[in-house]
Amino acid sequence: MTPLTLAWSRGRMELLQFSRSRESVVFTLLFPVIMISIFGSIFNGVIAPGVRFTQYFVTGMIATGLMTVGFQNLAIQIPIERDKGVLKRLRGTPMPPWAYFAGKVVFVIVVGVVETVLLLAIATAFFGLDMPGSATDWWTFAWVSVLGITACTLCGIAFTSLVRTARGAPAVVTPVALVLQFISGVFFVFTQLPTWMQQVAALFPLKWMCQGMRSVFLPDSFAANEPGGSWELGKVALVLGLWCVIGLVLCVRTFRWSNRD
Repeated sequence: MTPLTLAWSRGRMELLQFSRSRESVVFTLLFPVIMISIFGSIFNGVIAPGVRFTQYFVTGMIATGLMTVGFQNLAIQIPIERDKGVLKRLRGTPMPPWAYFAGKVVFVIVVGVVETVLLLAIATAFFGLDMPGSATDWWTFAWVSVLGITACTLCGIAFTSLVRTARGAPAVVTPVALVLQFISGVFFVFTQLPTWMQQVAALFPLKWMCQGMRSVFLPDSFAANEPGGSWELGKVALVLGLWCVIGLVLCVRTFRWSNRD
């Protein structure tokens, strides 16, 4: 098999396993949609001239959806496979190690695209989200999504080294994901959060993913409400790129194919 065929074969198997787990499908694909429906129905106010809270919230949920697929899903799923001995058995087969990770990447890309399209369709149809009107905005949307989901995927794989057992994976990973959402401006306007909270959030990818998404879907006038007074897209690219490098280094140095025991 060629490398491309092998990667797709592994990715197809990952997608089949995912589709057969109704709990994973509901949590990964429908949870962001449910959150948009709830918050969109409760909060109808305007947070800035021409910007409703729903529009602001949707941009954060798009970024959160990418983080859920890349970081949270893998950080829980991989320890389960490791606990069951799946990784150890795969390591003993002729399949090259990179193929396992390639399959995870294919899975993350496909599910991430499906989830993003679903969120955009729901938000546009029911909550008045305006789609980007220029090629520049779509280009920004593309590179923020690619860098963001790459950073989250690598960090999700690296984070598995901190999870000792499959049973403890959700208890370790879910609180981290929820805290990042609350401090990164997903549920609240970022500049209304305490200063120390903004500074902590700025250390992690999700805050910059949300900011990049806001630059695509919100009017340019809203940039004055950002901490730096502008969209700071150069800094968005820099931070997300750094997290891709950090995540890759941590993956190489810390990933384990079997339990410590």
